[in-house]
Amino acid sequence: MIQQSLVLNRDADLILPVTRARRPQTGRDRKAGHGSDRCGMAARQQRPAAASDGSAEAKRTDLRVNEKKCSWASYMTNSPTVIVMIGLPARGKTYMSKKLTRYLNWIGVPTKVFNLGVYRREAVQSYKSYDFFRHDNKEAMQIRKQFALVALEDVKAYLDEEAGQIAVFDATNTTRERRELILNFAKDNSYKVFFVESICDDPDVIATNILDVKVSSPDYPERDRESVMEDFLKRIECYKVTYQPLDPDEHDNNLSFIQVINVGRRFLVNRVQDYIQSKIVYYLMNIHVHSHSIYLCRHGESHYNVEGRIGGDSELSERGKQFSAALKGFVEEHHLSDLKVWTSQLRRTIQTAEELGVPYEQWKILNEIDAGVCEEMSYELIKETYPEEFAMRDQDKYHYRYPGGESYQDLVQRLEPVIMELERQGNVLVICHQAVMRCLLAYFLDKSADDLPYLKCPLHTVLKLTPVAYGCKVDMFDLKVEAVNTHRDRPLTGRDATKVSTGFEPGTLRFMNKVSTDAVPPAFLRRNSFTPLSSQDQIKRPRLYSMGNPPQARMSQAPALPSMQFSEVSEGLCKLFQCSRHRRMCSELKKHRKRLFSTWMYHQF
Repeated sequence: MIQQSLVLNRDADLILPVTRARRPQTGRDRKAGHGSDRCGMAARQQRPAAASDGSAEAKRTDLRVNEKKCSWASYMTNSPTVIVMIGLPARGKTYMSKKLTRYLNWIGVPTKVFNLGVYRREAVQSYKSYDFFRHDNKEAMQIRKQFALVALEDVKAYLDEEAGQIAVFDATNTTRERRELILNFAKDNSYKVFFVESICDDPDVIATNILDVKVSSPDYPERDRESVMEDFLKRIECYKVTYQPLDPDEHDNNLSFIQVINVGRRFLVNRVQDYIQSKIVYYLMNIHVHSHSIYLCRHGESHYNVEGRIGGDSELSERGKQFSAALKGFVEEHHLSDLKVWTSQLRRTIQTAEELGVPYEQWKILNEIDAGVCEEMSYELIKETYPEEFAMRDQDKYHYRYPGGESYQDLVQRLEPVIMELERQGNVLVICHQAVMRCLLAYFLDKSADDLPYLKCPLHTVLKLTPVAYGCKVDMFDLKVEAVNTHRDRPLTGRDATKVSTGFEPGTLRFMNKVSTDAVPPAFLRRNSFTPLSSQDQIKRPRLYSMGNPPQARMSQAPALPSMQFSEVSEGLCKLFQCSRHRRMCSELKKHRKRLFSTWMYHQF
C-alpha cells in the first residue's frame, strides 16, 4: 500500500487523492460478509426460536428496519468503521463528532456517537476537581480505562447487533497506548479505523470553547465562570503531560487520519482508505466555527398553491407578491450585512427574490422535488387517478419515488452540495420550496428520515438557524401575510390506513378497475423510474425549468387503444422487447409501448 499524505489550506482548491485498500478476507468476513449481507445476517440471528405473537411481530418490525438501514448504508460502506477523536480538551472534538454524526445519518449511513465523558459522569456521580485527570492518580487512571472498555463493548454491540455502520468514539485518546488498545479492538472485530485529531494552540479559541460549552457542563453545576475557567485550564495541563500527537512521519504513518489544525485553517490527511473516509474528510474540510446564521423560507404563495396543485412552475399570487415586499422589510429591519441570497430556478422563488433588490444566485439543485407524472396535479386528483401510487407514498414517504420523478431520499442526495456550501458561508438567505426546506431543516435539526417528510414549513414564514455549541437554535418569524396551508399530516398506519387510502382491504390490488386478492403489496416498496404505472393515465408531464413556457395542457382522457386482437398485441410486445434489447427504440415503438403493455395487462387479469 502506498502512503499518501496532504497538507491542505482551507482556501486551497485541491483534489484529494484516495488510496483504496483491499483488506484480506477474514474468517469473520466469510461467515458474515460485508455491508448489507453482514447486517442482514446479524439481524436474522436475532430472531428467537419461539415467541409470542406480540413479541414476534415486534421482532419482525425491528428486523425490517435494520435490513432497510443496511441496504442503503451498504452503498457507502463495505465494513463498519470506527471514527476515533483525538485531542486535548476544549479543542472542538465533541462539536465535530456531533456534526459529523448528524451529516452521516442525514445522507443515510447509520452513525452513533459514544462520548466517554457521559460514561464517566454515570459512574462517578460527583466531579470534584482536576485531580481526577492527573497522570499520577493511579486509581483514577484505572477507572478511566474501564470506562473506555465499556464504551468499546457498546460500540461492538451497535455495529454488530443494531445494524450500525459507523461509530464515533469521542474521547481525548491522547496516548499511543490508548490508541493501540482501540486498534487491537478494531482488528479483532474486522472494523476499519479513522482518526480525527483536533490541534489548536490559539488561546482565544480555547477560552471561547470553555466559556461557551464547559461552563454549562454537568461537571460544574452552580459554579461561577472564573472557577470553571481555572479548573478546566488545570485539567488541560494534566492531559498535556502525557499527550502524544499523531506522528505522520514515523510512528503513525500507516494509520488513516486527518489532522484539523486551528479550527480548519490547515489540514493534514494521511492514507484515506475508502469512499466513506473521503466523504468524512471532505465534510470536515468544509465546516467552520465562525458565528453565522442561515435564513430559510419558502417562496411567496403561488397560483398552484391556491389551486392545491403540486410542482409546476407557476407565478406568485397577489398574496405571494405581498410576502415578497414583507420579506424585503424583514431583511432591512434586521440589518443583515453581507447577506447572500440563493433561489431555485423556478419562477416563484425568483420573483420572491427580485423584490429584495439585492444580487441573488440561482441553484438548479434547489428546485422542488420532481413529482414525475403527478406534476401539476392536486392530491385529490392523484388519489383518484393513481390510487395505488397514493397509498404506497403514504406507506413510506421518504423512500417512495414518484413514477418518472424523485423521492425524498433522492432529494437529500441532490442537496448535499448545498449543505457543504452552507457550512462554508456566512449569512445566507435560502428561498426554496417545501420539500427542499424539509430536507435542509432535517440536517440542521438532526431529524430522522421518518420525520423529515412531515416537518412543517408554512408559507410566508422565515426560519433563522444559528449553529450553537452542540446543536442549532431556531427562531421563527411570521411575516403576517395570509397564505394557504400546504401541509399534509402523517397518515394513519396499519390496516385501517390501507383501507382508507385505497378503498380496499389490505391484500388486494386493482388493475384496470379489476380487483385481485391474490397479490399483496410489500410494506415498503422501493420505487424506481422503471416501475410500471398501475393506472390508465400514462401521460408524462416534464419539468418546466425554462422560464416563460406555458404549462403543458393535460389531456382530458386517456388515448383510445387501437383495435387489434390479443395475438397481435402479444406479437407486437415481443417485437418491442427484442428491439429495445438490441438497438435504440424507434419513435413509433416508443409511442405504442405503453398502450400495448396496458392491453396485455388487461387480458392477463
